Amino acid sequence: MEYDLKSALENLAKELFGNDIEYRWVETYFPFTQPSWELEIFHSNQWMELLGCGIMKQDILQNAGAGDNIGWAFGIGLERLAMCLYNIPDIRLFWSSDTGFLNQFITDNVAAKINYKIISHYPQCTNDISFWLPGSDYSSNDFYDLVRSIGGDIIEQVSLVDEFCHPKSGKISHCYRIVYRHMEKTLTQEEVNTIHKEIEKSAVDYLNVTIR
Repeated sequence: MEYDLKSALENLAKELFGNDIEYRWVETYFPFTQPSWELEIFHSNQWMELLGCGIMKQDILQNAGAGDNIGWAFGIGLERLAMCLYNIPDIRLFWSSDTGFLNQFITDNVAAKINYKIISHYPQCTNDISFWLPGSDYSSNDFYDLVRSIGGDIIEQVSLVDEFCHPKSGKISHCYRIVYRHMEKTLTQEEVNTIHKEIEKSAVDYLNVTIR
């Protein structure tokens, strides 16, 4: 059981931090397992506790109706793990509902390398833009590139929030939400509108869309 437990959790550590990760087992005490261990990994030039584990006490399993079966258990601090994997500096960020933080971790690839980017303390300013697409050669990625080339660092997020197909003409419309935010000051709506108008004009000129 000890071999099964340790090999499984060592493989977990390697999957998260790489096959060359340095690790060690430390004997400890937990109330529901005996014997018990902590798995530590060498990360950022120091030893860090990754998880606690142990062989389940037999009376707990018997009282739960598991009979003579045996098993092991482990517990892992997900916030601490995420802070290490994504370079998140403050655990209080996990309580945030700020989309500037949350949207950084939306991905279709669970193996994607994500590095947290510091978000501004200043408020967001959100504008939507809707337009008819020119045809089948249109790509949303081209629009995303255009927005960021014009807005630069004050573009925090760009996302497609609605797609509509006209029932008679068959024309397709996209609506994008652009979130603006500055790292050093509060943006005024007037400042944002100026950039937003430039994005609209460039989308018409370079992507051949028709603003709605």
